[in-house]
Amino acid sequence: MREKVKTFDENEAVLHSLKDDILITNLEGIILKVTDTTSSIYDILPDDLISRSVYDLEQEGIFTPIITPLVLKARKKKTIVQSTHNGKKLLVTGVPVFDNEGKLWRIVSYSHDITELMKMKSYFMEMQGEMDRVKNELKRLRDKSFNNEGIIAKDREMEKSLQVANQVAETDVNVLLLGESGVGKTQLAKYIHNHSGRKDKPFIEVNCSAIPHSLFEAEFFGYEGGSFSGANSKGKMGLAELAEGGTLFLDEIGELPLEHQVKVLKFIQEKSFYRVGGTKVRKVDFRLISATNQRLDTLVEEKRFREDLYYRLNVVPITIPPLRRRPSDIVLLIKHFLDLFSKKYDREREFDEAVLQQLLNNEWKGNVRELMNLIERLVVTSPSPIISIQDLPETYVQSKEELSGISHGKQPLKTILKQVEKRVLMEAKKRYKTTTKVSKQLGISQPSVVRKFKEYGIK
Repeated sequence: MREKVKTFDENEAVLHSLKDDILITNLEGIILKVTDTTSSIYDILPDDLISRSVYDLEQEGIFTPIITPLVLKARKKKTIVQSTHNGKKLLVTGVPVFDNEGKLWRIVSYSHDITELMKMKSYFMEMQGEMDRVKNELKRLRDKSFNNEGIIAKDREMEKSLQVANQVAETDVNVLLLGESGVGKTQLAKYIHNHSGRKDKPFIEVNCSAIPHSLFEAEFFGYEGGSFSGANSKGKMGLAELAEGGTLFLDEIGELPLEHQVKVLKFIQEKSFYRVGGTKVRKVDFRLISATNQRLDTLVEEKRFREDLYYRLNVVPITIPPLRRRPSDIVLLIKHFLDLFSKKYDREREFDEAVLQQLLNNEWKGNVRELMNLIERLVVTSPSPIISIQDLPETYVQSKEELSGISHGKQPLKTILKQVEKRVLMEAKKRYKTTTKVSKQLGISQPSVVRKFKEYGIK
């Protein structure tokens, strides 16, 4: 009996010799041919794939999405990421095959297993997110107590103000800085400018209370030559025009007379103006920050400040707390200014512990500016490296009774601070009664107030 000779199919032999996953379908999505690699990828025997519809296989969850309909619609090569029932990720490319007449005839797809690559990508994304989180946390911790603009923000209330400043810095929203004289409104305005997209452009400060009323318009908007008696014959560029591309800081805005308020409002709204004596409209691109130590809402009620200007300025208000409500910042400020002026005047100075106690218990009506001026004065005038009580001006020396129980002697700074904290908490409890009100005034959480009351035995 003659042995049946098996017909050699060159195309089949070539197809199965390939180590790649190759799958061929007709236009209806019926699988016509697959390589052995294809069956191993899907964990299905070749005979169980032949004559099956890719649409049915997708419905059964064998693989998804399918490439066939995408190639049919586009009539050109398409690539997708496909998920399989056994947890693999495949990069699948579908290619259209046309007959001699240019009609679409078959769809050939091939894939590469990218499961491990996708896992690595996911891991990398997680690591990148973790690195970003760590970097942000480091920046937050670095900025929490001190930053390169000299702003101290360890106190919770001050930290909140600085956080708002950080949030608005990258936008051009109008900011109104509120707080007593000397709290650092100008410093915070510069901080916002230096952290904005305009940091490489001018920061122009206009002190509305320092410019004589009669000269305000000429100083602010500038003037053309010969506009008035005594004017420069060539004219002069105003402060507003100098702020082109940068930040215009209107300090002491509450001192601006009513007759000038309407002109400033129009300038802010339109960002255009005329020089005094001029007829040419001038445009200025600037970011506006204003500041005041007054209650503008009260001035509005008293008809001393325009309501429309108030609302134009008061888009994002940021209140800077007075220094007497920032006891945790006082020590940091003392250290900062002591280092600053010791280097500036080349004089190494330290504070005696008794002096620190006196400084920590001062009311600081002039706030940070007053503290800075005093420390500069002490560094310059103290005859010895250790600044003692004798070096303090009399107005800063309090009696033992005035120190309200703050003990003297050789004590660590940490102990002194705890005494100050206890005194502040006792005064707040006496004044505001409830822990909720105390937490609001001191800028700490209500549970923290309860914990600290318990720690210090405050009832």
